[in-house]
Amino acid sequence: MNDEPKFDVIYSEEVNQFLSSLPEKAREKIISNVKKSRFVIDKELFKKLNEDIWEFRTIYNQIKYRLLAFWDKKRGKVVIVTHGFVKKTSKVSSKEIQKAEAIRLEYYKQNK
Repeated sequence: MNDEPKFDVIYSEEVNQFLSSLPEKAREKIISNVKKSRFVIDKELFKKLNEDIWEFRTIYNQIKYRLLAFWDKKRGKVVIVTHGFVKKTSKVSSKEIQKAEAIRLEYYKQNK
């Protein structure tokens, strides 16, 4: 594993609330995967969904957890995690992607 992280991660308050609502072992696995993805390029852990939105991927006890995120292009190597959910279908729903995009736009509006 490379010693230097490829990016830093900032969790939104909504993500913190989502994580705290999960069973401890699931939460630990998700946080561990996010940390690992900072050092290792692995599409099973961190995958691009569209031009702006990425997903952190975790499977724990056959449950698929997702955290959606975007790169803060002004700050360089910083990923902002917008929200999390339990994935129930084969694809990430467009509703979840639209929510992440709306949070991204609001973030840039507030951080001009």
